[in-house]
Amino acid sequence: MDGVTLVAIISGVGTCLGTLAGIMTANKLTNYRLQQLEKKVDKHNRLVERMAAVEQSCKSAHHRIDEIN
Repeated sequence: MDGVTLVAIISGVGTCLGTLAGIMTANKLTNYRLQQLEKKVDKHNRLVERMAAVEQSCKSAHHRIDEIN
């Protein structure tokens, strides 16, 4: 093998390894951001559920107050 071929092979392997490392890093970041987004969505969903309960309770309280008057 001559030197040019060897350099080309080494360059190709280095390029592949660098590309794979970049993909893995980007994948880890994407997974982390998805987990953070899921946590925010869970918080929002709990808030919506609690507000629905509060609205129902408030509606019931208004009916009781109207009955007193």
